[in-house]
Amino acid sequence: MSKIMILTDSCCDLPKEVIEELGIKVLPFEVTVGGETFHEIFDKSSQEVYEIMSNTDEIPKHSQISPLRFEEAYKELFEQGYTDVISVSINSNGSGTYNNSLVAKEDFYESTPEAKDKMRIFNLDSKCYTVFYGYPIMEAMKRIKKGAEAEEIVAYLEDWFNVCGIYAVPYNLKYARKSGRISAAKAFAGELLGLKPVILFADGTTDTVDKIRGEKNIVPKLVEIAEKNMTPQTPYLILHGRDDTLAKEIEKELIKRTGRKAEMYGNIGAVVSANIGPDIVAVLVRRKNK
Repeated sequence: MSKIMILTDSCCDLPKEVIEELGIKVLPFEVTVGGETFHEIFDKSSQEVYEIMSNTDEIPKHSQISPLRFEEAYKELFEQGYTDVISVSINSNGSGTYNNSLVAKEDFYESTPEAKDKMRIFNLDSKCYTVFYGYPIMEAMKRIKKGAEAEEIVAYLEDWFNVCGIYAVPYNLKYARKSGRISAAKAFAGELLGLKPVILFADGTTDTVDKIRGEKNIVPKLVEIAEKNMTPQTPYLILHGRDDTLAKEIEKELIKRTGRKAEMYGNIGAVVSANIGPDIVAVLVRRKNK
């Protein structure tokens, strides 16, 4: 009989209580900012991270999850009798974590040859960040508890990663420029004119797809973009940073247009905040052109 576990990293930005309730195996990123070093999600909430960032000009630093930590996790799950491990990692274009999960897989089977015929490991690159992969992982765990097989779960996750996109508006690009991780920010030259970029996070890349003049236009423009690109009658998610005011307004407008509430509200965590800043609003949709 199959015994399946989903292994992921803390950039999935799922609440700690959801992780514990569903039993998801999460490897936390270690974050250093404001003279403190902590494990994302488990040591500090998103709101606590925002508070630290508001009191320092320092950009939070974080390192990739090492092959050794992955190998230790594989061994632990093998010893617990799991037959299938689905390892889902942060975008491989933004972190070496996914590649480390592959290296660890080889090392694990080499050091534990008896596991080769007993535990399969599926390594998936989410191609994105935050609840882009946190939400489908949560839903996948629910499917596992209802008896879904590993191949079915892998297909569900890969479909999500290939089809969905996040349309995000950072209120400023200070963090993106300093971190150097968001390529779309480098290509955007309108900030001095009071313009804010709409950045699409999808397919492992970032791209500025539109621009907005003035904060009052953020809600109508994001609603317009989300509705234009959304596959009808499919779930959408809303993400925000330390202030959820615009997120609530966006959901209110999308309810009027689609008749449906957001499937999930997601707070961006420390790793995402380090690269895009704690002030952001975004909508995730299943893109109909995919």
